[in-house]
Amino acid sequence: MQLFKRFLPLAAALALFFSAGTAAAQAVAGKDYRLLNPQQPTDSGKKVEVLEFFWYGCPHCSSLQPSLRAWLKRKPADVEFKRVPAVFQDSWVPLTKAYYTIEAMGLVDKLHHDVFSAIHEQKIRLQDTTVLFDWAAKRGVDRQKFIDTYNSFAVQSRAQRSVDMTRNYDISGTPALVVDGRYLTAPSMTLNPDNSINYERFFRVVDELVALARKNRGGK
Repeated sequence: MQLFKRFLPLAAALALFFSAGTAAAQAVAGKDYRLLNPQQPTDSGKKVEVLEFFWYGCPHCSSLQPSLRAWLKRKPADVEFKRVPAVFQDSWVPLTKAYYTIEAMGLVDKLHHDVFSAIHEQKIRLQDTTVLFDWAAKRGVDRQKFIDTYNSFAVQSRAQRSVDMTRNYDISGTPALVVDGRYLTAPSMTLNPDNSINYERFFRVVDELVALARKNRGGK
């Protein structure tokens, strides 16, 4: 019994050491993230670029939003965040154009999260353009201006660029975040041992990838 008591502090110390090591474990390439090949160009200047590939119709993208908003509030000043609606099939295009319409009209802060809520909580079929236009009007947006912007060449061009980027960045599912055109990670890559989503760990990986990208750029 005396020997057992003597080893208790040592066992506790070892448990604490290994648990701390696990918590601080670095992200592993091929498991927590993957390298894009070829690396994609960025247009964020001296800042580290973080792209969110999402789709309004994706329930996992909707679930990510609260944690993403929290991360955006604390992200480093040298990180430039951008959203890219992914396009895997033609049926995804209407909601892709919806995002670019909202962006072009300067309404992202006002409507972006409301779109997720309308689709996933209120079950409104915003993929139907008539429903979308009516919904925007009910939110206080000029209906005709929204329609004109939605059908504009600029929005159509951005939607086509989303198609190209989804392919070029080798996006296989949403949501996914790409750091500096080089590192891709997703909540599905940072699961708990029981395969449940761990958004806290996911954003720790994102932070590590931002630091790695900064180091590769010659920063600290």
